[in-house]
Amino acid sequence: MMKCTFLGTGTSMGVPVAGGFGSEHISGDPRNERTRCSVWIETDQTSVIIDTGPEFRIQTIRSGVKKIDLVLITHEHMDHVAGLDDLRAFNYAQQGPIPLYTSGQALQSIQERFDYMFGDNKYPGSTSVDMSVIDEAHKFRDLQITPLPYNHGRINVQGYRINDFSYMTDVKSIPDKTKELVKGSKVMVLSGLRWQPEHPTHLTIPEAVEIADELNIPQTYLIHMNSYVDHEESNKQLPSHVQLAYDQMEITI
Repeated sequence: MMKCTFLGTGTSMGVPVAGGFGSEHISGDPRNERTRCSVWIETDQTSVIIDTGPEFRIQTIRSGVKKIDLVLITHEHMDHVAGLDDLRAFNYAQQGPIPLYTSGQALQSIQERFDYMFGDNKYPGSTSVDMSVIDEAHKFRDLQITPLPYNHGRINVQGYRINDFSYMTDVKSIPDKTKELVKGSKVMVLSGLRWQPEHPTHLTIPEAVEIADELNIPQTYLIHMNSYVDHEESNKQLPSHVQLAYDQMEITI
């Protein structure tokens, strides 16, 4: 059994954005308050985090994350890596570095932007991660982790299939080879920025539904929604097998 907790489900600016802008477009439903995207996956043996956004510290406190065995990073944009520094508390508690898997492109970017965490520049007490490139299926304890490469406009992003759970955020298009890797999943998580209009680097909600139908996934949850997407009203318009996720939502696979 695997438990998945959505730590954050919002787009790159969060919902509402700084200054409270965007809150006028949605109801006061707390599910419309979205921090930046991250998910926590737990089994009896393993605790895994996918992405560490700007609110990662707050997310771990409110969801009760106490141990992290592995971090997976989808790509180098700051709404997915800005919280890397908050891993240091887990380093102290666990008394050692945390393995981190990502793409070669993201690894290089992280080393450049967080240079004080690595090599001769490592600042005493800063976050310690053992970074590795993952570009093929890999066994980690009781989890089978398969990289899922796809396009996010001008860059490539790497989602992950973990056992029967496939997670892909910041999606614009998915190559056929990756779709084959996703097929057979029990749950898929897919980004759906807004209802309309089309976006140059993100799927709209209708486009995400088309992919879910094409891949015939039993249940798909959408993430990375912006301030114009109201949770309750959107779910009423969506088919039952495609629904919006929300911060702190828990599912079991």
